[in-house]
Amino acid sequence: MESNQEPSAATTTITTSFCVECRDQEASIFCEQCDEDFCEVCHGMLHRTGKRRKHTAKNLKVMALSSLPSNTEKDTTSTNGHGVAESVSSSLPAGDNDKESTMKNEKSSSTASAMTLDGTIINGGGGATFGEWMIKRAKHVPLRLDTQERGMLRLLEAALNVSEYTDRIDILSYSNKAKRIVGQIKDICDVISGLLVSGDYKLGARLFAEQSIKENEVFFQRVFEVGRRYKIMNPEKMRSNYGKLMYMLMDSVIPEVELALGFNCVIPIKTVYDFLKEHGAMELLHDDNIALATREISPEFKTQEQVQEEIQRKKAAIHTLCDQYSTDRISAQDIERCLSSLSDNHAFLKSNRDPCERMLKYLAKYYQPGKSESNYSLAIMAGRHGHRLTHSHSSQYSYVHQSLTLWREIVHEMFMLWHLSDDDLASSMNPYRLTNTGQGLQRIQPCSQVSRAMHRILHRAQNKCGSWVGSSVIHLGDRDVPNAFMFIDKYNQVARILAPIVSTLDKLDSVVKEDEELAHYITTIYGGVDQCRKDILHDFFRFGFDGSGADNYFDAGSCIDGRLTSAWNCKFPYYNYVGVRAFDIGITGFDVTLLCGCSQIEKKKFFPVFLLTGFIGFDGGSW
Repeated sequence: MESNQEPSAATTTITTSFCVECRDQEASIFCEQCDEDFCEVCHGMLHRTGKRRKHTAKNLKVMALSSLPSNTEKDTTSTNGHGVAESVSSSLPAGDNDKESTMKNEKSSSTASAMTLDGTIINGGGGATFGEWMIKRAKHVPLRLDTQERGMLRLLEAALNVSEYTDRIDILSYSNKAKRIVGQIKDICDVISGLLVSGDYKLGARLFAEQSIKENEVFFQRVFEVGRRYKIMNPEKMRSNYGKLMYMLMDSVIPEVELALGFNCVIPIKTVYDFLKEHGAMELLHDDNIALATREISPEFKTQEQVQEEIQRKKAAIHTLCDQYSTDRISAQDIERCLSSLSDNHAFLKSNRDPCERMLKYLAKYYQPGKSESNYSLAIMAGRHGHRLTHSHSSQYSYVHQSLTLWREIVHEMFMLWHLSDDDLASSMNPYRLTNTGQGLQRIQPCSQVSRAMHRILHRAQNKCGSWVGSSVIHLGDRDVPNAFMFIDKYNQVARILAPIVSTLDKLDSVVKEDEELAHYITTIYGGVDQCRKDILHDFFRFGFDGSGADNYFDAGSCIDGRLTSAWNCKFPYYNYVGVRAFDIGITGFDVTLLCGCSQIEKKKFFPVFLLTGFIGFDGGSW
């Protein structure tokens, strides 16, 4: 006979609910006033300002654990500021409450330490914590190319150079698009095959003499993967070919195209983590010497002897790790290759993320949010001098600080974002549509993985800043940022915007000390080095963050996308981002702008100072 008794607490299962806002993330916070479950990112976004800021919330995971019989029931309540600060209250004696408070503080400190690892600072503590941080980074760090892979890269670049893929595919035509795609992909594969035969006849004959393109699936997968991996490691390379490669791979995963080709062109990008795991050398990432073996050596404020000493210490650490972890499954050369790959990541962070940090320091040094100096107020007004935002000095200071902080966080996670964008672009579950966005025909495609990661990064930046001025809208998969490829291409320009400005500001002191005539010029025209820096920063902080990035008054503004577009528009006015593409070579609007070299900086009064400090352009080319 069936029993009508309720299930016991011991057999109670913890059910998982999803966020009511995004509907794709596990709910972790329950708002008592809203009476709804949210994930951490959505809760922080919706309850950041206004009356919702005063709402009280509960941690769903702690609530679920407290319902189990093994745990003491407790009411976990938290008031949300910019995040969720948990405070557990229960009817315990005073002594027990003290113990509980101590345990809570220890837990909070460990959580804060873990969150610190999401940024740049690695707190030296236990080796396990550092090892976990290295594993997290290694999962997204591409593996350096070996000699054979560099040969494949040359074949791919040569084939893409002569390809007119975007001209033939991204057009309005009555012909069958799938047939055109298959024909173009086969043409690229045929060119690669011919170049391989001409370069290495024996290898080419072994692969293609009696085998078709379909039977050489593994070879072509490796060739296309090498190109994607090389681009992540070298963002300044393959400026025109990478777009064609990714658009071709986007088309290759269409079911009818893949069926006609007979093989899949896409395989996951090979990372340091994958390589070490495959060869059973994961212990390498937990070794404390890896911090020294992969560090980026900076010559700033160091003598030549100090730099050489650091180089020798780094070489010694690499040699030690290679000897210690080399086995029959992985050679010392392969270990050194992995260490060099991790070191490349640190070099990327130094050249791309550090300009954001330097600019933040200059902002804090020469400006204060509470008061402004005469003639150096950051206040702007819409309609004047091309500004499209109206901010007081304090609001503009916060706006600039938030934008630079956000860019710093994005660039810090760029390799991770690049991997997610690669997955979004080459996913058969993400079909695109060819749409005229006002900037030509663009491939508008959903970017679910990149969008989730960007919202987490935005949430972290908002927590660091404390308050937020402007919109929190992230444009992805719409007419402003059509797809993940455009997103990556856009935020790769952060360093190209900031690095030349930071370089000029940093070099002013040394240049003035070395040249008396230049020192006299700076003093006479600008009133000194500090005044010259203020003039440059004052102009950039006002005109580079004024919402003037789009071609109309509806798309520009303070959204996440518009912040960077405005900064770029300050330097390159005649083309704005949103995917202006040169159809003959398949590159994006930023690249077209860079090639045209249209810059407003030559109209500024401080332009001679840039030239005197070695400025050669925002694209690294000659002026």
